[in-house]
Amino acid sequence: MVFMQSMTGYGRCRVCLDGRELTLELKAVNHRFLDISFRLPKNLAFLEDALRARINQSELRRGHVDVFVTYQNTRTDATEVRIDAALLQAFNDALKKVHKPLDGFRRASAAEVLSLSGALSVSQAEEDTEAVTALGLQAFDGALETLMTMRTREGEHLAQDLLSNLNELAALRDKIAERAPSVPEEYRARLTARLEEWQLNAVDPQRVAQEVAIMADRCAIDEELSRLEGHIAQFASSVQSGAEVGRKLDFLLQEMNREVNTTGSKASDAQIAQAVVDAKCIIEKLREQVQNAV
Repeated sequence: MVFMQSMTGYGRCRVCLDGRELTLELKAVNHRFLDISFRLPKNLAFLEDALRARINQSELRRGHVDVFVTYQNTRTDATEVRIDAALLQAFNDALKKVHKPLDGFRRASAAEVLSLSGALSVSQAEEDTEAVTALGLQAFDGALETLMTMRTREGEHLAQDLLSNLNELAALRDKIAERAPSVPEEYRARLTARLEEWQLNAVDPQRVAQEVAIMADRCAIDEELSRLEGHIAQFASSVQSGAEVGRKLDFLLQEMNREVNTTGSKASDAQIAQAVVDAKCIIEKLREQVQNAV
């Protein structure tokens, strides 16, 4: 069974092999599209292309994902030690020219000579691209597995919350549908009572019926409620399908909001107006939750 996924998640994996240690972390938050940000050591810049290609082949489809890589090389060939022989010779020649003034001072050690002359340099050796890339991809796969597990777990909770709020929205829709037929009848009763109050007993009953019919047509919300019911059913089905439905759910919420707004503007009734306000609050809550759905 496929479960809905949240865009929020975290994964970490540490891989050690042949004197090399690489730790890769993935941190994902919600975003409209798939947006990747890399933070790598400068000497591992070559790793970004391989990781980006792996991400494009992975299950990641939406969200902002930060990729953090830390690396340590403890191999004996991890550093390069170089001595600039030409610079060292030039330093020696310069010392010979001032040999006599320096006779009163002790002679410098080899370490001091190398340090003062700048002939000794210790630098990071160039990394084995193939070996480090293999290590990085292995760490990525491990971190991704943890990330996707977390996103799926969060997605299950998100789906439950969405369906719970959707049930509340459906209940409000049913409440409005139950109330709607009473609105014209209550309008007829109020109109009749007002006419009696004004002692207009001679008013044509057909004219009263016509006024009630016009009012009933103006506040008819059957179509809006029918479409809203269809959108709610589609929303529930999409959540339960577990596929990449974030964008679809967002679109359905826009349509629901449109139907609820139209219902509120057409139905001249305080009880329906209150239900519409409650429905809009739930739709807004659903919208916030959907922003985190893949």
